[in-house]
Amino acid sequence: MEDIAEAIRNALVDGELPCASAFVVAQRLGLDPLKVGQAADELGVRLSKCQLGLFGYGSKAEGKHRRVEPMKEIPTELATAIRSALGEDGKLSCIAAWQIAEKLKVSRQQVSNAAEGMGVRIGQCQLGAF
Repeated sequence: MEDIAEAIRNALVDGELPCASAFVVAQRLGLDPLKVGQAADELGVRLSKCQLGLFGYGSKAEGKHRRVEPMKEIPTELATAIRSALGEDGKLSCIAAWQIAEKLKVSRQQVSNAAEGMGVRIGQCQLGAF
């Protein structure tokens, strides 16, 4: 059976591990995604292309690392779902954002854009990136 380090190395794109690929590795190996994120960190591998658009798309110094754009007109159902999923810290967890996207049949990026438009921060990355 493939070990986690080998699976991560095999999933690299330009030396980085895309978020979606990290989840595929976790599923294939029957691991919690956090374990894959921690292993990537131990290997010195950067995560990229966050499925919520929060990081990994280009140079942070140039301000190109994010794809999140604040949604100007947020559908009521989406805003309500986000507000009701906020943690005690006032943040929307990554997994809650994914669940909202699935429930409302919108993209994960749309949930992230809506949260940004509402001034809500996203936290608790399933891979441990933040």
